[in-house]
Amino acid sequence: MKNLIIVESPAKARTIKNFLGKDYEVIASKGHIRDLPKHSFGIKIEDDRFEPQYRVDKDHSAIVKQIKDLAKKSDQVYIATDEDREGEAIGYHIAKAIGKDPEALPRIVFHEITKSAIQHALENPRKIDMDQVNAQQARRLLDRIVGYKLSPLLASKIQKGLSAGRVQSAALKIVVDREREIQAFKPVEYWSVDAVFRPEIEAGLVEYRGKKIEKMTIGDEKEAREIEATLKGETYRVKSIEKRQRKSSTPPPFMTSTLQQSASGRLSFSPKKTMMIAQKLYEGVKTDQGQMGVITYMRTDSLNIAKEARDAARETILKTYGEKYLPPKPKIYSSKAKGAQEAHEAIRPTRLDFTPQIAAKYLAPDELKLYKLIYNRFLASQMADAILESQTILFASEHGVFKATGRKLLFDGFYRVMGYDDRDKLLPELKEGEEVPLEKLTANQHFTEPPPRYTEASLIKKLESLGIGRPSTYAPTISLLVSREYLKIEKRQLIPTPIAFTVIEILEKHFPEIVDSNFTAEMEEKLDEVAEKKVDWQKLLLDFYQPFIEKVEKGKKEIKSLKKAEPIGRECPECGSELLLRSGRYGDFIACSNYPKCRYTEAIEKEGEEKPTPQTTDEVCDKCGAPMVIKSGRRGAFLACSAYPKCKNTKPLEKPKTLEVKCPECGGELLERNSRRGKFFGCSNYPKCTFVSKFEPTEKKCPECGYPMARRTFRGKEVYECIKCKHREDAEPAS
Repeated sequence: MKNLIIVESPAKARTIKNFLGKDYEVIASKGHIRDLPKHSFGIKIEDDRFEPQYRVDKDHSAIVKQIKDLAKKSDQVYIATDEDREGEAIGYHIAKAIGKDPEALPRIVFHEITKSAIQHALENPRKIDMDQVNAQQARRLLDRIVGYKLSPLLASKIQKGLSAGRVQSAALKIVVDREREIQAFKPVEYWSVDAVFRPEIEAGLVEYRGKKIEKMTIGDEKEAREIEATLKGETYRVKSIEKRQRKSSTPPPFMTSTLQQSASGRLSFSPKKTMMIAQKLYEGVKTDQGQMGVITYMRTDSLNIAKEARDAARETILKTYGEKYLPPKPKIYSSKAKGAQEAHEAIRPTRLDFTPQIAAKYLAPDELKLYKLIYNRFLASQMADAILESQTILFASEHGVFKATGRKLLFDGFYRVMGYDDRDKLLPELKEGEEVPLEKLTANQHFTEPPPRYTEASLIKKLESLGIGRPSTYAPTISLLVSREYLKIEKRQLIPTPIAFTVIEILEKHFPEIVDSNFTAEMEEKLDEVAEKKVDWQKLLLDFYQPFIEKVEKGKKEIKSLKKAEPIGRECPECGSELLLRSGRYGDFIACSNYPKCRYTEAIEKEGEEKPTPQTTDEVCDKCGAPMVIKSGRRGAFLACSAYPKCKNTKPLEKPKTLEVKCPECGGELLERNSRRGKFFGCSNYPKCTFVSKFEPTEKKCPECGYPMARRTFRGKEVYECIKCKHREDAEPAS
């Protein structure tokens, strides 16, 4: 082996390996291999300098050793992580973890994973951009400072399990503010006067007795009925007919935010699902020309398109649709997003000859839907504008003027590819001065409506417009807010929970900058300036840290605790201290006041609810000798010690099923077990051996290591996967 290429994704590694010969080995780091420690602050602060204490976590220790061993045998080591700030940092950490100078290793970058792109990248390596790395380090440390210092404060003052974050809290405030608007909204009554003229022309009143009528002009029923009565008996003629042509401009190609919004509206995909599928399409899928990436990099805020791709699109349009669908010049778009990286590309297909019709033979259903959306949008972005004709007819009587509008598509242009969803509303051919019979005239009551709740798509659009976060953070931010139970999703709407209001109220009062959209956006701009070598990342951290920590210390003293801690007049059965009524994430419960020395808790019985008598068994507790009883919990029945709460020993009610397959790590028995996340298969030597498989092994043996393989669904396809080495191959469809 002469050359080693290090990427971050196994799928990406497999695709690139397909393009290169035996002189290259490609290995994946499987994401970040070094990060701040999970259970400590991890930042050393001395002499106004911030030194991150990075660690290689145990999940990545084996892969780091493997990369080190391969690097020693290689003449050249290439860093080939994604071309964005996060990818640059991953490359830097890989170099550090294997004991190499990050700035000495050649760095190769590409927007797409195709053979030509990889070969071009190898011919044109560069160095790791330390300004980009420092911008990512600054972001990581800022987020750690806010999360590690502010989250415990919220937990101590409100309830356990709460968190705050530099981007997540600003995003949460936007949703909470919208909910406040909805709660404070008071509907206002207004009326409209509408008519139907023959033949079936719907029109609205726009003028009465020389006064223009707009929405909200008619405020009550009395006025509306007077207008209705006056106009019903009048004769109407065509006052004017106006026809105008207008262009419907082609849409730009997708960037991350618009792809997430469009996939949400057209395909009902969540942003998280959209990015998972896009990642697969980028890293490599089966095609008519073998395994390759079929779209360009999907985390981008750029609308730039490579000249070769524009030329290919124009050639395809001319060949497929004809000259009238091809504009005279290529269309060039620029992003309005703050800090957009125009050097990157928009999201586009890598091969226009891999049409959605051909792709249907190779891609899973959801992959095909998203690929078709990206393919058609890119092709449409280089097509001719559509031309529509708008029509306006005014009908006038002695005291009133009504307006009817319509439109029709004259030339479909880019709609030929994207589809024309709107139905044309055509108006009949009439002449000015022509009398038109009035068929119907009614006064109609309306009420103003509150602003709509945010959806995942509309919140992403709002975050982007405010400059909060970057393409890689939109979907994870929303997912985090939902997982933390600050937001719930109902009928695709984001609804803040009561605890979200409490958290935002405290942050608004004591940490206003953390929830201030302008402050968060300005911080993003400063991080961009670090990447551009305009701002020192250490100074950026220091300027934020000092005033923030002062507010945290002040908050510890001044923020009044909202935790419930009411005495209930009973003593703790374990230590004799007073029992308190407390509140937690899942409601009220009873706990010992001597916490954390005593961790006694008990659930609160609902009024009128009889506590079931546990069923006794012949089995005795192997810890204290008391009889074991059968109890039921969230995951079904189990054995528990009758001496609870003095003894908290529990066991499964039934002995776990033993598989014939041995543990691939220690040779112990594999047992079928159940958890709140479902069935899994674990080693009998736990906790000494922590091997776990989510999937049950079959009789099929792995061709690489000989261990049993499990049948599972992977990205929409049936596959066999080895429980030991994770080798994967397609499975025959289930009968």
